[in-house]
Amino acid sequence: MATVNMHEAKTQLSRLLLQAEAGETVVIARAGKPSAQLVPIDGQCKGLKPPGAMRDQISIGEDFDAPLDSLFDAAIEPDNSHDR
Repeated sequence: MATVNMHEAKTQLSRLLLQAEAGETVVIARAGKPSAQLVPIDGQCKGLKPPGAMRDQISIGEDFDAPLDSLFDAAIEPDNSHDR
């Protein structure tokens, strides 16, 4: 990963674009502090996938939306028998 200052980025943009197109990430700094990244367009989006990208890879059980009332039917009291 190359880091360049703002002035170099302005004057060497074509060269930096060639580096990014070759797969390298170029960090552009302002006053020594990283400010932006120049990355290849196809390497940019790694986190979010488009809707439907996991079709046929996930299955949801038939009881997914079954009522949960049975979990709350019984009054749950703490066992205090050891306090006596």
